[in-house]
Amino acid sequence: MRLTTKGRFAVTAMIDLALRQNNGPVTLAAISQRQQISLSYLEQLFGKLRRHELVESTRGPGGGYTLGRKASEITVADIIVSVDEPIDATQCGGKENCTGDGGRCMTHELWSALNQRMVEFLDSVTLQKLVDDQLAKGVQIEDKPAVKRAISSAPVVKPIRVNAPNSVFALGNVLAKS
Repeated sequence: MRLTTKGRFAVTAMIDLALRQNNGPVTLAAISQRQQISLSYLEQLFGKLRRHELVESTRGPGGGYTLGRKASEITVADIIVSVDEPIDATQCGGKENCTGDGGRCMTHELWSALNQRMVEFLDSVTLQKLVDDQLAKGVQIEDKPAVKRAISSAPVVKPIRVNAPNSVFALGNVLAKS
């Protein structure tokens, strides 16, 4: 089995969300900044997580994402399956056509048993357990969002107002008044 970045990033983002949702909806921009995950990639993942009702979205100022269920009711298997990450170690993808002639390979049962164990293990680990593990490690949760909206450190530069005609017609009006 090969767990791709899709599954890893989805689990990481869900842990980040669960850690911080008590302060209100969490923006994907804030998760992206903290976890160094592309914002557009997070948007794709959270679309899938929302369709599987693992997260809920709130639009508008102060909006973002919250968990769709309690963290203790969401398993790692739920997260991985919701982002279309296959949990399969077989070469055939579980179709039992591992060999060139459409039959099962000699190790098909071994990999099928491994699949079952992986699913059982991932289904036994809740998001709440992962959150508790992070808190036990001393992860600090800030009270305010890491990403500030509409505030820039750059000074505001006001445009220079030019008092000149901006069209041929305006120029004609100016010349006609002279």
